Amino acid sequence: MAVSNFKDKRSPKIQPSIAYANSTGGRVVGYLRLGHGPGVLVVHGGMSSGYNHTQMAEAMADEFTVYLVDRRGRGLSSPIGKADNIDTDVEDIDALLAQTGAHFIFGLSAGAIICLESALKLPAVHKAAIFEPPLFVGDLRTPSQAFFRFECEMAKGEIAAALVTAMKASQMGPRILNLVPRRALEWLANVMMKAEDKNPPSGYETTRTLAATMHHDMQLVVDMAGEVDRFKSIGGKVLLLGGGKSPRYLRHDLDELQARLPGAQRVELAGLGHAASWNSDRGGAPERVASELKRFFGTPGITQ
Repeated sequence: MAVSNFKDKRSPKIQPSIAYANSTGGRVVGYLRLGHGPGVLVVHGGMSSGYNHTQMAEAMADEFTVYLVDRRGRGLSSPIGKADNIDTDVEDIDALLAQTGAHFIFGLSAGAIICLESALKLPAVHKAAIFEPPLFVGDLRTPSQAFFRFECEMAKGEIAAALVTAMKASQMGPRILNLVPRRALEWLANVMMKAEDKNPPSGYETTRTLAATMHHDMQLVVDMAGEVDRFKSIGGKVLLLGGGKSPRYLRHDLDELQARLPGAQRVELAGLGHAASWNSDRGGAPERVASELKRFFGTPGITQ
């Protein structure tokens, strides 16, 4: 099991408790628990862990019990297995819902794909808030090509190159980075990882640690690319969230989901990007996202 460094260094406004759920195959899924009220499961995306959403959870904790999940390979949870896929991800969500009694879920990016699949398959999910799932509708070649290159670079130990490949395929990072030569980006990534190795970031998983989890997330995106029609039979209520500054393909994916889920609510957060729900020191605006989630999940006194 991976061990997070947050135990000694983190200083949240609200001190969370730590708990674990037993999933299939003897795997353990750990999570942080904050607040009181109806339960909301938060499922993070790639290059992050549950800690990335601590501030969002704190902003919701007066009305909800928020469970910040460490997906496999991160922090409190068991390592990722070679055979793990979207089905094992959903099994983990099922185990967490059963243990916590929660009926609401929020997912970002790859975590949003997992939440969509969970909402489709698990009756315990009554409401699902979905933030920019990378379904690559109409562009199936991009994730496959990026995944192949990523795997080759990781196999050669070229972690910085692999991270640049993933970043470019997902169109993450400031647009100005498109003007920076690839070699320079790889150099910058190496410098950052070496700095983190010497002084690990407080609470967060290091970039080097998270790079090893990207195989699973990229494989998930490849496997689910274009699979938007499968979600039209979701029975629970759905909120589709996105940022006004996010890549165009993510907004297109939300358009396609909305067309198949006519009862879904849609909210675009002006001026924000894909990492909107992350802690503010990682570029997010967690209180703005928390406000939308509290409205959708039915906070007393707030009209849906």
